[in-house]
Amino acid sequence: MADIIKVSAESRTTAVAGAIAGIVREQKHAEVQAIGAGAVNQAVKACAIARGYLEGDGLNVICIPSFTEVTIDGKERTAIRILVEPR
Repeated sequence: MADIIKVSAESRTTAVAGAIAGIVREQKHAEVQAIGAGAVNQAVKACAIARGYLEGDGLNVICIPSFTEVTIDGKERTAIRILVEPR
């Protein structure tokens, strides 16, 4: 699997969208991870923007959200994982 794109509440949506689009073009899928409402908001907006970027390349991508557990500083946290892949 490709590197995970980690999104924070302060992430620039266009920069994240560009990363998503670049990885999807190269590896045919990307994984985005966010913890917290603000970060999830930015991640979803970035996925929407990336869809637009990839439409120009003839790629129609879907975004599949799920929960995942991650360990940060020895503590378990629940994160949202968004898999972005061509339909």
